[in-house]
Amino acid sequence: MQWWNDLISWLTSSEAQPTLFAGAVLFVAVLASGLLAAWIASSAVRRVVGQRDAELKTAAIAALVDAATEASVWNSLTPQEQVLADRTVGQADIQVRMLPIRGSDVAANWAAHQLHELKRASATFGYQLDPAVAEFRDRMLDWQRHPSRARKQFQNDLLRWRTQRQEPEQAAVEEQDAWVAEQHHERYRSATEIAPSTTSDTAPTPTQSSTEPLAKADDARA
Repeated sequence: MQWWNDLISWLTSSEAQPTLFAGAVLFVAVLASGLLAAWIASSAVRRVVGQRDAELKTAAIAALVDAATEASVWNSLTPQEQVLADRTVGQADIQVRMLPIRGSDVAANWAAHQLHELKRASATFGYQLDPAVAEFRDRMLDWQRHPSRARKQFQNDLLRWRTQRQEPEQAAVEEQDAWVAEQHHERYRSATEIAPSTTSDTAPTPTQSSTEPLAKADDARA
């Protein structure tokens, strides 16, 4: 216990005060530098993650806006083009739902409803519904800039659509959509069936061989 008594006496002596002060300053400096480095590292990681999420969100919104443009001319697309467009919409929908942003599923539901309405309007009212596509684009861009405010607007729209559409009307709309899709596929199916027959009918008739006049001339001379 002698060494412990010597340590206590040295700590309480006036000669140990500068050493203790320097050690305390060094400890505080190391602790502050460690905390500062951890804060800088976490800020850099959050910045990288936020930039990546923003890029994913921008790519998903761009894909949905492009899908809205194709949906506005849906009735003029071939069945193969419609399949490719639906695949693009499905991938964009999954990207939006997987974003770490509150209300991303609400935005995906709103976009899915609007794309369906654009397809129906294309079959009913014609092609290139520019105002509807522009409104869809502006609403999605507003959600990118102000997620909380846009999420409330999306929820209000979904609730209003749910209350306005009754069950008998929904069944009639689904039957009409099925009939339009069937007519669309039937039109392209008939077009592909007519194309081979027209090519065979319009094929040129074989011309007379150029050697026949020469053979007839030789017979006349003989």
